[in-house]
Amino acid sequence: MTTPSIATHLHAILLRDLRGLRREVEAYPDDDAVWAQPPGVSNSCGTLVLHVAGNLRLYAGHVIGGITYERDRPREFAARGLPRAQLLRELDAAMDAVDRALPQATDAVLASEFPLPIGAVRVNTQEFLMHCAAHLAYHLGQVNYHRRMTTGSTVTVDTMAPAELSSARPQ
Repeated sequence: MTTPSIATHLHAILLRDLRGLRREVEAYPDDDAVWAQPPGVSNSCGTLVLHVAGNLRLYAGHVIGGITYERDRPREFAARGLPRAQLLRELDAAMDAVDRALPQATDAVLASEFPLPIGAVRVNTQEFLMHCAAHLAYHLGQVNYHRRMTTGSTVTVDTMAPAELSSARPQ
């Protein structure tokens, strides 16, 4: 039995967490709730959704997968009041980008330097894609907390289900 590549695992984790983020957005009671900004909270659910979708569409979809995409990062943080349906379309586009790009990430691609500078540094592609997965998980946790805090709901939507991992097998 061959061991799946890191790209296979990253693909599964990114898709799992994007699906979890989708479930979080769907769990809000209405469109306005995703944009709530309680005191001390700088980013609403809507902002975080636009941000992670833009991040993955650029770095995984465009850079790794060659999918045409032009990111508008300032819009990710400036947009307000978009309907949940539009946010879900953004997540679907990010899932499509990850689903199309990550299977193309060969061991040689992962071992190479990431084609774009990140901030003021150059990084390894594999490490940066792991960073992207951690970045998504970080914001997914923020959205989960935001939803619970702004709605008062204790309902879980199983955001990071181990059963959705590529290596998951029944006991």
